[in-house]
Amino acid sequence: MKETESNAEAAQLVRGLTLSGAVAVNMTDMIGVGPFITIPLIVSAMGGPQAMLGWIFGAIIAMSDGMVWAELGGAIPGSGGTYRYLGEMYGRQKLGKLMSFLFIWQLIFSAPLSLASGCIGLAEYSTYFFPSLNHTFFSIAIPLTGSFHSSLNVNGFTFVAIFACVLAMFLQYRGITIVNRLTKVILAVVVADIAWIIFTGVAHFNPSIAFDFPKNAFSFDSSFFLGLGSAMLLSLYDYLGYYNVCFLGDEIKEPAKNAPRAIIISVAIVAIIYLAMNLSIIGVIPWRSLVKGVDTPESHYVISLMMQKLYGGWAGSLATILIMWTAFGSIFSILLGYSRVPYAAAQDGNFFRVFGRVHPRYKIPYVSLLSLGFFGILFCFLSLTEVIAALVVIRLIIQFIAQTVGLLVWRAKAPKSPRPFRMWLYPLPALVSLAGFLFILFSRKNFTVEIRYAAVIFIAGLVVYLVRTFKKRECPFKVAS
Repeated sequence: MKETESNAEAAQLVRGLTLSGAVAVNMTDMIGVGPFITIPLIVSAMGGPQAMLGWIFGAIIAMSDGMVWAELGGAIPGSGGTYRYLGEMYGRQKLGKLMSFLFIWQLIFSAPLSLASGCIGLAEYSTYFFPSLNHTFFSIAIPLTGSFHSSLNVNGFTFVAIFACVLAMFLQYRGITIVNRLTKVILAVVVADIAWIIFTGVAHFNPSIAFDFPKNAFSFDSSFFLGLGSAMLLSLYDYLGYYNVCFLGDEIKEPAKNAPRAIIISVAIVAIIYLAMNLSIIGVIPWRSLVKGVDTPESHYVISLMMQKLYGGWAGSLATILIMWTAFGSIFSILLGYSRVPYAAAQDGNFFRVFGRVHPRYKIPYVSLLSLGFFGILFCFLSLTEVIAALVVIRLIIQFIAQTVGLLVWRAKAPKSPRPFRMWLYPLPALVSLAGFLFILFSRKNFTVEIRYAAVIFIAGLVVYLVRTFKKRECPFKVAS
């Protein structure tokens, strides 16, 4: 008996994340390389400085969905995040068990995609120093059915992306208290980087450039809304990460109180930072030059070129180094949060048992950590735009929408259930986030491509789940005793 208790105690995670540490984890995940690489893409999608609408609506959706996460994170504290929420809301031994499994299944794809996007963005900025890294060794198209296709690319910077992923895995292969301190150091440099860029933009801000709207910029036709949908998808990608602390519930001090606070604080701060930064950049760099260079190697490091133009070569180099640090901070935080989710599912017996292993010395879910890192390395061979679109759509369909609907259902079924944090203006934020998710899904050119990706992942996950439950004689193939 004592040996069993000792083993159980050894397998437990350590509560080493304070509120400030939780905010740091969220913000380092959110402020990655995204806002530095998506600026030309978002401006190109809308064809002018009206692209600011993409970041504004993205902030509204992030805060609205953040309310959903905050309520669930306070009411159901514990590692796993959405995995635990879906099980609780839809019924642990009923539909919730299937929903939880499908969430973990899609996470095996979407988490490495998110990880790879940070690694690729970091690697693309490295080409500022080494332009020869833009050389493509080979690219292989992978046709499947119709417009459902992909491609495998090997560039010089692909190897830089892989190195960044391996380094993040190496640094996290240690205790959570060390990770807590390291995350705060990373965030301090990230904030300094952002502050410098905003200060530069404000100091050189030119209203005639910032508000140089093209003709018919606000003609609300189909082209406008298609562009807005694409811009919002990219801006939502920039905001992703505001929920990261929900996956680390067993490693946060007072999670029922600190998880909701960390979400609201991080979304509010990052939204202000993004809006200020992007407006200041649009006020310095003419939007037509951003659109013109969207398909050129120079689009990989727009901010570096801006700082170089304003202050000289030293500033471009320093900006590149700081942005690469920022990107690595996001990579680090993404791997930290998502590696805890398959672990939580495996502990419940609702995922492959090997993911539940905890390192005997460092008390971390090392199998889950290494597995997601390995798949992240594989996805580094895809193009950045393909990675971003695929991960956002897959996550919206199989995770965010199901979770938001689940909260509405759960509120109706169990209105008196303890909730340390209750959504402000309920149910308005949940409805706003749902409307925003659906708009992003269907208001884009060729939107069916990523939806097919999500459908294939969903069907494959459903088949695996049915096979597992059949073998274990569980629902829906439970044998009556």
